[in-house]
Amino acid sequence: MRIAGGCAPGGALLLAAALFAGGVAAAEDDLPDLGEQVERMASEVALELQRVCPPASPADQAAFDRCRRSLFGDSALRRSLAPRLLWGRRNQDAGALLKDTNLTQFAPDVFAGLYLALFMFSGEHSVEYVERERMYLIRLQSAFRNRLPPGQFPYPFWHDEAKWGVYQATNCILLWVNPKTARIVIGQFTERGELGSTVVATQPLSPKFDGNWMWMDKEGRIQPRVTLFDGLFRQDNPYLPKLEFTYRTLALRMRDAQCENCHMPNNPLPMRRLLIMHTPAHASGEIGRLMKAVREDRMPLDETGIEQPLEPALKRALLESGGAFEALVKAAKEWEAAQ
Repeated sequence: MRIAGGCAPGGALLLAAALFAGGVAAAEDDLPDLGEQVERMASEVALELQRVCPPASPADQAAFDRCRRSLFGDSALRRSLAPRLLWGRRNQDAGALLKDTNLTQFAPDVFAGLYLALFMFSGEHSVEYVERERMYLIRLQSAFRNRLPPGQFPYPFWHDEAKWGVYQATNCILLWVNPKTARIVIGQFTERGELGSTVVATQPLSPKFDGNWMWMDKEGRIQPRVTLFDGLFRQDNPYLPKLEFTYRTLALRMRDAQCENCHMPNNPLPMRRLLIMHTPAHASGEIGRLMKAVREDRMPLDETGIEQPLEPALKRALLESGGAFEALVKAAKEWEAAQ
């Protein structure tokens, strides 16, 4: 074990690595452990986060924008993320299995730009190998930007008072790393780390949730603004106007297919591994999985969790609109990569 300062462990989290997307697959068992590479990566990521997302006022919009732009683009963090990640708060039971913890799956760009950018980092960190988990654990001292305008959060975190309370009190980000690939596969936030004096502590706010996941502001703009491809694609991306229109069509088809019964931030089913589909940015990261599930008649689920194939007309409409959205997301990302 090697410690480089940072958040206190606060008890081991247990992990059955093969049970989540991006975890250690059985075929990787014979690969060498990349411990030294993980330690180098942890240091590089911690220093980068300190540089681009340093401690600031939790209401500083400009600081948030700079952090978000940096994490959306090419970065040490982005290069260290698995193709799919799980994210959520640390279970209140320090000994709880991660496989028994409700977590949300995100694409790397969504995780980095919409979620991790909401935190500020001091650069203090630690790395250790957790034997029972067969995983490396990076701890990053952090603080949360709780005083940004409501439209800067991916959805109203305050819909769940307990979760919102942990977000606001967060002083440590936990990153679980696959030792065979040196890629980050799970991120968690917790208020149980030791907060260093270099990180700005935030005073809690208690906004009331009005039941709306998306809304119109006083200027008639759709909110949350951060979920409308803002920052994910450049404003001059030629696919952007058509992409936004195509998502609106897809959203109507998803509503017809009752996708809102499951794939919402409050996890109404609830699912152990939640996919959020209610905003353009979230859907852009998960459209491939949605299409695969629809084609294979694995959704929607009824109230008991049993698969109920869609009616042919609904399935056809969802596949058509989803396919158009998926193709445009791919084209838009390819254009961005070429710039």
